[in-house]
This record gives sequence, structure tokens and C-alpha cells, in this order.
Amino acid sequence: MEQISIRPVTTADIAALQNISQQTFLETFAHHNTEENMTQYLQEGLSFDRLQTEVLNNESTFFFAELNSEVIGYLKVNTGQSQTELQDNRAIEIERIYVLKAYHGKQVGQQLYDWAIRMGQERQSDYVWLGVWEHNTKALRFYEKNGFVPFDRHIFRLGNDEQTDLLMKKQLA
Repeated sequence: MEQISIRPVTTADIAALQNISQQTFLETFAHHNTEENMTQYLQEGLSFDRLQTEVLNNESTFFFAELNSEVIGYLKVNTGQSQTELQDNRAIEIERIYVLKAYHGKQVGQQLYDWAIRMGQERQSDYVWLGVWEHNTKALRFYEKNGFVPFDRHIFRLGNDEQTDLLMKKQLA
């Protein structure tokens, strides 16, 4: 496979971020959820305005994975008060790693993950944490392979469906 580049997402990229966010979310979860719940989440959770607010947040950072200038995946990392659960200044949260289905198995997700871990190390974070839907076995295996262990649970609302995410942590320090 050709060289993948990773770059920060800017406000000029929000339409592309919305496109990749919605496409990868659909590819990952549509077959497990109702069309109504998926539509509601895409319209609310991944709207242009919501993503713009997230990109403008100084404690959240998005990155694109690109191949030949085409966006094929993305990463969202949160620090400080932008973390969805813990808000621990000694930690960073990987909130999202998504890759187009056509690029699964080609190390794109691993490269985005490695990027996030380097961020945590550069910030001298004690640990990295994330949430994974309990039925997303592929993602769970990926994070376990990379040294994450479960430490808690939380509820993720997808439309009117309450789903359980496993919270996982990897010590850095």
C-alpha cells in the first residue's frame, strides 16, 4: 500500500470531516441498528454544526488519514475538560478512530492509533482511555491487542437506544 499521511483537520475541512464521519459510522453500525436511530444520530451527533464546534474546541483535535489526498479515515483525541467521561488532566481520550471499510486490514487504524499514543507520550500523560461498544468485537480485539484493559462502562445513546460501551485504559507512565 502507498504511503498514508496524517494531518490535522482544520475548519476548512468540516464538510469532509462530516462526510467521512457519517460514512464510516454507517459502515460500522448500520447493520446493528434501526434506520431511525442511525438517521437521528447522523443528523444530531455528526451534523456540520456539531462537528464545527468540536473542531473549534482547543481541547479536541481531529486528524485525517489520507491516501493520495483522499480522506480514508480519521481520529479524534480529547484532553482536559473535553474528555467525554473522566476529564482527567493526566490522561487523553481517543474518542473516535474510524477508517473506510475498503481500507480495513491495511494498517490505517493502527497508524491513527499510534499517532494518538505518541500524542499522549508527548503530553506526558499517565494513560490513554477510550470507550468501545460492547458488541464491536473487532474494535475490542484491536484495543486489547494494543494493551488496553477494561475498567468501567457507560451508556451511549444512539437515537432512542441506550447501548453499553466498555471503557478501556492503557497506562503510558
